[in-house]
Amino acid sequence: MAELVRRQHLNADVGYHAFALQESDDADLPVPFPDGFQRGVFLNAFPGRLDLYSAGHTHTASVTVEVWDGRPPAHDASGWDEQAEADFDSPSGEVAMWSMSLARTEEVFALGSPGTWRVRVSCVGRAEAAALSGGEGTGDGVERYLAQFWPAKA
Repeated sequence: MAELVRRQHLNADVGYHAFALQESDDADLPVPFPDGFQRGVFLNAFPGRLDLYSAGHTHTASVTVEVWDGRPPAHDASGWDEQAEADFDSPSGEVAMWSMSLARTEEVFALGSPGTWRVRVSCVGRAEAAALSGGEGTGDGVERYLAQFWPAKA
């Protein structure tokens, strides 16, 4: 059974419905954020980059990142608004948070080692984030993400 290695809580500055998790050493990425961002696609993977489409236009989303030593146990999908999986290549083993409006933020997390990873991203609070965007404009932690990484070869 897979074991949780580390957990970290981050804040994502969402702008124009977008934020990304991108390889920290991004100098050689063929498509750096936000190039090629697709509106309406919950999780879109590029080499060394994961784009996330938020239901809210401008707000701060809460992101919990977990690193596992193997595939984490499945959780009940009915408890989440969205859920998707993708591959993620990380030559440095470190991932940075990117915002459409702020570019690279100070939020960084360590995977533990370079390599190819698998990631499952789940999200809840999308309707509330969309309602805030349509009314007051912003929210803090209303939309919540869980990104679970594990070695692709596990």
